[in-house]
Amino acid sequence: MIQHIADTTTLNNGVKMPWLGLGVYKTTEGQEVRQAVSTALAQGYRSIDTAALYGNERGVGEALKASELSRDSVFVTTKVWNSEQGYESTLRAFEDSRQRLGLEFIDLYLIHWPVKGKFKDTWNALEKLYNEGRVRAIGVSNFQIHHLEELLSQAKVVPAVNQVEYHPRLTQEDLRLYCRKHNIQMEAWSPLMRGQVLTHPVVEEISRKYGKTSAQVVLRWELEQQVVTIPKSVHPNRIAENANLFDFALNPQEIAQISNLNENHRVGPNPDDFEF
Repeated sequence: MIQHIADTTTLNNGVKMPWLGLGVYKTTEGQEVRQAVSTALAQGYRSIDTAALYGNERGVGEALKASELSRDSVFVTTKVWNSEQGYESTLRAFEDSRQRLGLEFIDLYLIHWPVKGKFKDTWNALEKLYNEGRVRAIGVSNFQIHHLEELLSQAKVVPAVNQVEYHPRLTQEDLRLYCRKHNIQMEAWSPLMRGQVLTHPVVEEISRKYGKTSAQVVLRWELEQQVVTIPKSVHPNRIAENANLFDFALNPQEIAQISNLNENHRVGPNPDDFEF
């Protein structure tokens, strides 16, 4: 059972990754992202998820430096964007991200989307970065089972993580089980479905039982599904609230009730239809 904000999952290469992190998608570069990251670190978060696309890597790095936390105590994820995929361009993109973050190494580097005809060359670049020790773990984002199968047919390193849209309306159970079978840690982006799932009667009823918010119940459900979660907020009270997940646990019936809300409904793009 996950009982503390500092609790970690062990990735398939032995690297430990916190179960809970702060996502900074659409968080503005500069003061806003610096404040959000600083608040999260003060609340005990030890994982920050950014991406080249987000345009805020520099601010994330500045907040990390200002925190004076040791480098090995904070897990930092970033991602290569679609327009930079390919072998040589990915190596350049990684170095650009690393410099913006001001870090000697990245904890987790992800392929942001499975760009057809490019993601295997991109993966070869990630394997090079991993083998050189410039990144501690490598993974993918928004990969469906068929993308993973295509990648695994040639990969020398099995992805450590697959970060996908995941919430009670989109449980992707086949993908979750596939990742578990292949020892790929699933991670949820948009874990609260942009707030759309929080007023569902099932979620509200469970939240009343535990004296918790609907958001806390949904995030706890994700953790109990063994899915890493990275809720996004720039509001200090929400950042604190989203971390207050470790003094209660859902029973199997409640976990099933929430899982049964699935409708295969996405709030983000479908990886098979996304215009790259």
